[in-house]
Amino acid sequence: MKYKRMPIEIESPEEFGYSRIQYNLSESSIADQRLSDLDISIPSNLLLLYAEHRGSARLRSLIAEDNVGIGPDDVLITGGAASALFIIATGLLGRDDHLVVVRPNYATNIETPRAIGCEISYVDLSFERGFRLDFDGLASSIRANTRLISVTNPHNPTGTMLDAGELRRLVALAKERNCHLLVDETYRDLSFGDRLPVAAALGDHVISVSSLSKAYGVPGLRVGWLISRSKALQEVFLAAKEQISICGSVIDEWVAEQILAKRQRILNHTLNELRSRLDLIGAWIDREPSLEWVRPAGGVVCFPRMNIPTLAVADFYERLIKEHGTYVGPGHWFEMPDTFFRLGYGWPTQGELEGGLDAISKTLKENSRGSH
Repeated sequence: MKYKRMPIEIESPEEFGYSRIQYNLSESSIADQRLSDLDISIPSNLLLLYAEHRGSARLRSLIAEDNVGIGPDDVLITGGAASALFIIATGLLGRDDHLVVVRPNYATNIETPRAIGCEISYVDLSFERGFRLDFDGLASSIRANTRLISVTNPHNPTGTMLDAGELRRLVALAKERNCHLLVDETYRDLSFGDRLPVAAALGDHVISVSSLSKAYGVPGLRVGWLISRSKALQEVFLAAKEQISICGSVIDEWVAEQILAKRQRILNHTLNELRSRLDLIGAWIDREPSLEWVRPAGGVVCFPRMNIPTLAVADFYERLIKEHGTYVGPGHWFEMPDTFFRLGYGWPTQGELEGGLDAISKTLKENSRGSH
């Protein structure tokens, strides 16, 4: 394994310094929650033992009961979705294997396979196609040694989604070509239309990954999970988890149980707020001649494109943070041109979001004047 730090982590707001940012529009989750916000108090008599290696039985049951066709034994609790993705990549891929990744994608889905040294082919989503998956391009990228196909749905960073028919088509293609299919479903609970079935319920060759970090605003818990109906895969993934951490945190998993026990009330409030904010961003982009986007169907992020001279792009980001205290995620976080940027609209307060949008508008105007 040859590890290399990812730009999205090197330049993350926590590394850059929260104190240097006034309007943080770079985050990919809802606002960070306190235990008091969630009306949760950890009992003082909670026993801090080695927990069940697969994760607490109640937590796995709560996850399974929300997903038709999935049982508690199909769920493995991990240290956030990042740990789940690491376990899957190291458990399935070697140097002689081939991976197909739909890109842009969450950086871990690309960098861990690179560290392993396996072959990787990319199926790039394009703005001109509305970031829709190119099934023909995907099919032609699959080789005899392809072990895994990796997608995110709802998509990070664009917020677009496969529809039910596309998801089933993808599942069928992977089965036909004898590949495992990894679907990163971190934003599935934040779908603005009908929520899709959990992908792992559609076949034993499909693996779903999710967490509490993004939709519930508790990344500090480090609670994620992977779902697979394959007993053979579950044994491999459990072996990997045991070598990494043995088990999860008793405290984290107990808090996660309390959150999922009242998930619907939490999500109803969150989705209503996100729809309102998305309308705000849509109206703002309509007023900005230098911006265009594909409207998201889920999640908390969008991926606008700037119509400005290439040479002016670096100046845009420098002015945005230095003169206006506003931080967004540049396209290179996702191996895309920096004319794109990820804008997170779930984490800031309403006032901070509006202040950040206004700062982007001002910077675009200043940038336009400076380019003449």
